[in-house]
Amino acid sequence: MILNLRTLTTSLVIMLSLGTSANTAQASSSSLSLPLQDTSSQPQDLTLEPAFWWAGMHNPELQLMLYSRDFPSLPQQLKVDIQGQGITLKSLEYTDNPHYLFINLDLSQAAPQTFELIISSTDLASKTSASKTNTPLYRLPYTLQGRAKGSSERQGFSNKDVIYLITPDRFANGDTSNDNQADMLEQVATNSPSNSNQPYYPDARHGGDIAGISQHLAYLAKLGVTQLWINPLLENNQAQYSYHGYSITNLYRVDPRFGSNEDYKALVAKANKLGLGVIKDVVVNHIGSNHWWLNDLPSQDWLNDATKTPLKNHKSKPDLTQSADTKSSVTSPRFTSHRRTTVQDPYAAAQDHIDFVDGWFTDTMPDLNQSNPKLATYLIQNSIWWVEYAGLSGIREDTYSYADKAFLAKWSKAVMSEYPNFNIVGEEWTANPITVSYWQKGKINADGYTSDLPSLMDFPLYEKLIASLNEPESWDTGFIKLYEMLANDVVYADPSKLVLFEGNHDTNRIFSLVKENIDLYQMALTYVLTAKRIPQLFYGTEVLMTSPTEGRHDGLVRSDFPGGFANSATNAFTGQGLSEPQRQAQHFVRTLLNYRKQSPALQSGDLLHFVPQDGVYVQFRCVLNAPLSAEQKAEALKSLIQNNSLTQHNACIQPSADKVMVIYNKNDKIITLDINRFASVLGDSGAATDIISGKTVSLNQAITLPHAGVTILELKLKPNSKSKTKTKSPQNAGLPSRQDSMLTRNQANALTRAHTNNSAINLAKNSTQKGTQP
Repeated sequence: MILNLRTLTTSLVIMLSLGTSANTAQASSSSLSLPLQDTSSQPQDLTLEPAFWWAGMHNPELQLMLYSRDFPSLPQQLKVDIQGQGITLKSLEYTDNPHYLFINLDLSQAAPQTFELIISSTDLASKTSASKTNTPLYRLPYTLQGRAKGSSERQGFSNKDVIYLITPDRFANGDTSNDNQADMLEQVATNSPSNSNQPYYPDARHGGDIAGISQHLAYLAKLGVTQLWINPLLENNQAQYSYHGYSITNLYRVDPRFGSNEDYKALVAKANKLGLGVIKDVVVNHIGSNHWWLNDLPSQDWLNDATKTPLKNHKSKPDLTQSADTKSSVTSPRFTSHRRTTVQDPYAAAQDHIDFVDGWFTDTMPDLNQSNPKLATYLIQNSIWWVEYAGLSGIREDTYSYADKAFLAKWSKAVMSEYPNFNIVGEEWTANPITVSYWQKGKINADGYTSDLPSLMDFPLYEKLIASLNEPESWDTGFIKLYEMLANDVVYADPSKLVLFEGNHDTNRIFSLVKENIDLYQMALTYVLTAKRIPQLFYGTEVLMTSPTEGRHDGLVRSDFPGGFANSATNAFTGQGLSEPQRQAQHFVRTLLNYRKQSPALQSGDLLHFVPQDGVYVQFRCVLNAPLSAEQKAEALKSLIQNNSLTQHNACIQPSADKVMVIYNKNDKIITLDINRFASVLGDSGAATDIISGKTVSLNQAITLPHAGVTILELKLKPNSKSKTKTKSPQNAGLPSRQDSMLTRNQANALTRAHTNNSAINLAKNSTQKGTQP
């Protein structure tokens, strides 16, 4: 949050009133409190960021940015004194713009308190220190709050979760009084969907807000999601297209058309009580062209290509810092090439890499130069500030690879060091798994680059899912492409931590992409929700929201959620007015989501899949429910060695496991599925429960599939099974690892050769029986 303070005299102490915690030191009775709403996107006399911090952070260093046009022209004239306990002034830093001062503090010995920053101007003309005079400029109280209990140990989103993406302007308008703001350039009323006298403008602001989300948290909890990823809520004071949130003009302020900082914090707290975490959408690559920095840039290298002046989306064009030989006739910045492979390409020309990383998205999104160390520190602190302030359980980082990659490593490491159990997912929009894998923590890259980013959006698998469902089944089209894409998991450091989605705010709607085929829709959602990934759904998917299918139609993709606005013809929150297909879809999603919440197999189980045949693709998710005995471990290791197979350690081949079988079927006519092929997994399972219908399915005979669609079965052991009594466990502990097999690799190779002849004979026999070539 930016606070704009008037010039102060030495006799006036100002308390920055920011909702300090009960254990924070209180201001004296003579203090003057500034209201929270006394903020705007343009600074007046003094701007201080961050406006407060916390004692006891993992990184005890804090850098404060102060901005004032009253600072002396020579920054060396500035003098800072600290009046507080355990706070050390490490250094002062300056830039080529004398209006900025950066104060570096060491808080390693500091307890929660309010201390004073005393800013003075020193007369450098005096010849001796004794004769130097200090002119007081500001006495600024600064608050170090106490951290919430367990803050550093907070649990981030994980494979146990299902993420639900919300575009706040389009979800629900819970407070119409905040639709328009006097200090905001773009208004909402005349273009609001609630105004029936005006045409519907898909790219205008519609009025959805934090209150709308808060009022419908119970719906989301009942639906079965466990995490809310909300598109950026920070101020976007742009003249148009400000609803999406990615042109941020104040990095410490929630846009007042969405609510306040306190509203956001209260939303997170309320969501947590219902079992819902909140993931913040963070942007470090760029800002909005109306950010207050652009009126007086902190330094000439604060932006990439900063000498180019954007013209669009301004009621009054900002005055960018320009080099002496640059005239205002230069109006267009250099735009990004979007050629993301140049970051990793060993043959890429340096200029091509620069064109990608340093280019602007549009002239309304100035590109930040994260190689500037002060800006890098600012962005890192800003991310940590929001996690600590709001109580977040995750970050989704926008346009991840577009920022400076050295900074990205530093940023992700700083956040994860502060919160070791936290989670961050980065957006790398490409269909190439090699490119995505480059950015994940633990990946050994040829160029030596290392990252602390735990997760990425799985665009490669998403795109293959859509293509596979829409293609006819043949030798090399349809399900086989999806099956083979999973084999690329070998390039990832940890593929299970990727976030797989059926759609997001940048992609066309899944129901439209599968040609409004309800069977394909259910297969798509089932794949996402049962995959060995962290699943994510887009708001409205559960009630079959649609969009165009070709090209970008962002405003239509992000249409209003049914029931979220006053003039809604239907209401998905209550079910009123929904069509029968919409009701069925919502029931399907709710049933599967709530089943997943109590299924260790779907949350953390191993994955085993079989090559698609005749338009049918079968997958299993399995988790051990009892530890293996020493004899079972030995047998499993022996099998691993003898078969030289990477899947022999998979829980799906263990009798002591909970198993879920997923059958994807594209056939419109009745077919029977021969289950003998899956005997190694089915084992003693004599029956299964269809988790959608609740019906029992016999596994003692072929399974009849009456039509295209998906079947999700929870396997049951036969009543007379000799398997040990189950004790639920989400861990697959006790199985031999690949490392165990490597210890006896020579023995494995010898045994493999010894079994080659018998294996070949058996393979030929089986192939002949099925009428195929060996």
